[in-house]
Amino acid sequence: MKSSASSLNTKKKFLILGSGFSGSFFAKTIRKLGCTALTSSRSENKDPNSFVFNSENRIVPNEKIFDGVTHVLSCIPPDKNGNDPVLRSLKNKLRSLSLEWAGYLSTTGVYGDTKGDWVSELDPPNPFQNRSHRRLNCEKEWIKSGLPVQIFRLPGIYGPGRSTFEAIKNKKIRVISKKNQVFSRIHVADITNAIIFLLRNKDSLKFHQIINIADNEPCSQIEVIQYCYSLLDLKMPKPILFEEAKEELSPIAQSFWMENRRISNKLLCETLGYKLIYKNYKIGLKNCYLNFKK
Repeated sequence: MKSSASSLNTKKKFLILGSGFSGSFFAKTIRKLGCTALTSSRSENKDPNSFVFNSENRIVPNEKIFDGVTHVLSCIPPDKNGNDPVLRSLKNKLRSLSLEWAGYLSTTGVYGDTKGDWVSELDPPNPFQNRSHRRLNCEKEWIKSGLPVQIFRLPGIYGPGRSTFEAIKNKKIRVISKKNQVFSRIHVADITNAIIFLLRNKDSLKFHQIINIADNEPCSQIEVIQYCYSLLDLKMPKPILFEEAKEELSPIAQSFWMENRRISNKLLCETLGYKLIYKNYKIGLKNCYLNFKK
């Protein structure tokens, strides 16, 4: 990996639209490298690095916010009509800037159901859920925007403060069994560090507009839950068959179980050379457990 000074130095200014779990983690990490990172919020708060952006209420950032911006990362989901809120409100403004890079966090849901087979960036999108159709529409908007965009398709995201440990603690855990069902996942730190790796090596790596960021080992949900209970030295509740639990699940929770796919990270890790920090759920959850115990 090149040094951060090679193509990611302290003069860079990041505008991060959407300060949720992934956006906030990225902002904190990029600031540690000495870059400026401003994050959007739907309403005013006391964070000096925050600015207000609320597309629903047509509140756009102050002009000064855009001064010197070199990089933009959008973590904001589609609106109810399937349009991208950032591009709807800010596309012309962003196009007027001298942006070096724009990133968009999407979802591997755009691949739809592969019945457990592996899927890569070479496979055509085949979304099944309405929300995935909306995401794919936003990807297309970003690609057509004329901005120097790179799209990252993400599976289930977890990390310190947002993992199975919290679900167990808050008694919101459901131990559901469904034969041959697997899920892919990614630790929030690997989302951030994969993007930083690509930015640092931007000049030496072949550009790929769409990249999956996922760990090496898709697996069943029960394996993850069982591992968390073992770390907590607790007994896992008896699993419930999906067919029996289905009626009690919300429509969104049901839809979570209606697709089955394994996400390939070969482009990111083999072709481009990124080395995962958390290669599988066991390594990643050990990190979460240390934070959980504090």
